[in-house]
Amino acid sequence: MGKLRQTALILGEGPTEFFYFKSLCDVFKRITIKPDSPKHTNLKELEAKIEEGIALGYNHIFCIIDMDTKDKEPERSQYQKLKAKYAKPIDKPKKGIYCEVEFFETHRCTELFFLYYFRYTSRPYDDQESLLKDLNQDVEYRKTIEFFKNSKGLHSYFERNGGSLDTATANANHSLEEKQKSDRDYTYTELGRLMRELKELEK
Repeated sequence: MGKLRQTALILGEGPTEFFYFKSLCDVFKRITIKPDSPKHTNLKELEAKIEEGIALGYNHIFCIIDMDTKDKEPERSQYQKLKAKYAKPIDKPKKGIYCEVEFFETHRCTELFFLYYFRYTSRPYDDQESLLKDLNQDVEYRKTIEFFKNSKGLHSYFERNGGSLDTATANANHSLEEKQKSDRDYTYTELGRLMRELKELEK
């Protein structure tokens, strides 16, 4: 009997995540990216998409979370509640459903991982603009749908301009190690861990 195909659904909160992970489809063949028409979502919509993914039979659902929008109430409590709801795998053998839902956080936002394609930083960013300014020192980047489309795939765009996914993953992992040692709650990303899990699914 052949090995069961592991399927992963990646849910982002907005267009940035949608376009970036879509650009990784050539690297990771087993992932499906939602939504099909990207827009900024709230946590209620994210929860609805998770439930839809579970019903469709995905084994893994990976949620990409920007933490700069979870700094204040009520978003912070709503997010913790959502995480707690899916802390254990969804296991419904009679319906043939087994799904693990995981959350991957970045502070401030996914663009930090893009910066990590080029170099490491642990400096605090007061807003997204200052992070984007730093990123633009290494590569031209605009947070617009038009730019995402014109880049012909964000991942390959960064690599064409001297960045590397391996570098980004290593830098991301380093940011988590530093975060644990120093207890800092800013400038870190768990997307390196996600890349490792996606690689495992490819085996």
